[in-house]
Amino acid sequence: DIEQKLQACVDIPVMHDDQHGTAMITSAGIINALEISGKKIEEMKIVVSGAGAAGIACAKMYKLLGAKNIVMIDTKGVIHSGRTDLNKYKAEFAIETSDRTLEDAMKGADMFLGLSAPGVVTQEMVKSMNPYPIIFALANPTPEILPEEAHAARNDVMMGTGRSDYPNQVNNVLGFPFIFRGALDVRATKVTEGMKMAAAVALAKLAKEEVPDYVKAAYPGEDPKFGINYIIPKPFDRRAFVWVSCAVAEAAIKDGVARVKDFDINAYKAKLQAIIDAEQK
Repeated sequence: DIEQKLQACVDIPVMHDDQHGTAMITSAGIINALEISGKKIEEMKIVVSGAGAAGIACAKMYKLLGAKNIVMIDTKGVIHSGRTDLNKYKAEFAIETSDRTLEDAMKGADMFLGLSAPGVVTQEMVKSMNPYPIIFALANPTPEILPEEAHAARNDVMMGTGRSDYPNQVNNVLGFPFIFRGALDVRATKVTEGMKMAAAVALAKLAKEEVPDYVKAAYPGEDPKFGINYIIPKPFDRRAFVWVSCAVAEAAIKDGVARVKDFDINAYKAKLQAIIDAEQK
């Protein structure tokens, strides 16, 4: 509500990064995880632990990706249609289900998104999930389950955390600087859902590109390449500046919120690439 009220007062783009940045980066990871696993998002059971602003923003974006079955959990348990204590934001995600606890919800789940508390996910819960489970455990500094614990439970987990010392770091720095760069360069009046989705798709595509040597040098001992341990680009990948900014600018034009006339995407891309090239010299 605060974001919407502020946006109504100004004609420049406004975005709450903790909400929408997290949604975009995890959505990029989901897009690639779906490709690796062969799953369809409309058939997935997605468990969201944490029903605050970030959790709700993520769930809304997953719906735009096509998700049909999202089980959201707050401090009182599963948000189901029988509860009478829900605010309007949580009520949107109240569903008919027999699940009442996180343990219940994790059975047969395809994805877990954690924006809650450390250690709430057990290895038994991970074992109860469907094949090729996606686990984004984003509580910091200690996630809902540590990657080594999840991988010890099963070897097909696609795991991400908010930490830089594990693969697939969900770091919003991959999103918001470039989202605003693209938005401001075309003088967008706001950040649309199309612009957010364009950023997620761009990041998903970037993760499938050959990783530059300068990125590899920042992560000694790793060999990042597209797969279950690399579904999200590294924050040090300078190409995100070009890829995401261009995608967002194009989406702003398409959505009719840009005020720049006669936008030339090729010239814009060349301009951004020149900035990157100058910094590398």
